[in-house]
Amino acid sequence: MLDKLFKLSENNTTIRTEMMAGLTTFLTMVYIIFVNPSILGDAGMPKESVFAATCLVAAGGTAIMGLYANYPIAMAPGMGLNAYFAYAVVLGMGIPWQAALGAVFISGCLFILVTLVGLRAMIVDGIPRSMRVAITVGLGMFLALIALKNAGIVVASEATLVKAGDLHAPAAIMAVVGFFAIVALDRLRVRGAILIGIVLVTVLSFFFGGNTYQGLFSLPPSIEPTLFQLDIPGALAAGILNVVLVFFLVELFDATGTLMGVARRAGLLVEGRPDPGDRMGKALLADSGAIVAGSVLGTSSTTAYLESASGVQAGGRTGLTALTVAALFLACLFIAPLAAVVPPYATAPALLFVACLMLSDLGDVEWGDSTESIPAAVTALGMPFTYSIAEGIAFGFISYAVLKLLTGRAREVRPVVWVIAALFAFKIVYVGA
Repeated sequence: MLDKLFKLSENNTTIRTEMMAGLTTFLTMVYIIFVNPSILGDAGMPKESVFAATCLVAAGGTAIMGLYANYPIAMAPGMGLNAYFAYAVVLGMGIPWQAALGAVFISGCLFILVTLVGLRAMIVDGIPRSMRVAITVGLGMFLALIALKNAGIVVASEATLVKAGDLHAPAAIMAVVGFFAIVALDRLRVRGAILIGIVLVTVLSFFFGGNTYQGLFSLPPSIEPTLFQLDIPGALAAGILNVVLVFFLVELFDATGTLMGVARRAGLLVEGRPDPGDRMGKALLADSGAIVAGSVLGTSSTTAYLESASGVQAGGRTGLTALTVAALFLACLFIAPLAAVVPPYATAPALLFVACLMLSDLGDVEWGDSTESIPAAVTALGMPFTYSIAEGIAFGFISYAVLKLLTGRAREVRPVVWVIAALFAFKIVYVGA
């Protein structure tokens, strides 16, 4: 039955291989059940409910990806997007988390629409590569700042805006130890390096950070405090336009790029050849629907995870890999007390590690062309220095359009870039930054 459902023989794989691949993917991304509640909890959301929502949307989205698209790709609330949700939208703009969930819902509906009508690939192709790279890099820098702040390594300063914190504090020292452990383990190709780093710092926190043990297993926490709490009218209020647009753009580049990149690595997507059963089209629709489902359950935008590549590397080729990951995330619902004892400085090393990986794309920017490199740099630098992903992207798109216009190269700019730049310019001029 499984062979017929997932076409195992056709894809030259076995049940054992697929399940081991699923376990591999799960171990590389399970850190999200600790990190996501920690980040969204800072925005005032109930952590236990966010934990349940994270497990459910990861399990549900991944299961749909496996059963509908038959792809070995896992899904969960996205890193970077959760930070933007909590620190930029809720804490930075003062928007209630319920309205922010409404913005995620709207962006998800737009995502489904552009996927159904075939505009998704067209929009991605219309955005210059330098800007796509800049958004990823800027998200990385923003994440790094949040990680260093959570670890107490960087603190606020009236004189210099930021400065080094107390590097002798137990939290800072343990965060540094965790970061080095994650990097070393990842370099040594140890599966679950990020998870091991989080667990290591959490264990140390019991001895040096005053942490207390609250148990290991329990019944799943109630999801009621976040279920159906999204406020769509609030999201449609004045000033929310840029929030929806940023969610949409980041989801667009992140999810689409991850899906296509992992599919290519698995040999499931070969340019110039037909896609049997339109698996990629189904995968794009599955990840679009997961965004909407996540906002209803009570978490920030859900996206395809690049960590799925680890399962592909282990031999995963079909949706059975994804279904295995989904089952493991469901099992995680019963370890809520364990997630509750993970301090912010234990997840900080994971955030910093992910941030460093996101900076690797800098080499893809055309540094010899200032009309490409300058807008990219403005975008990336604008995010951490304004503490707003939205403002960084806005400055980048506007500067890209202006520089191309002033240098007589306006014809190089695709229509979608003019539209995005105009929307952000209108927002800044008539609504304010």
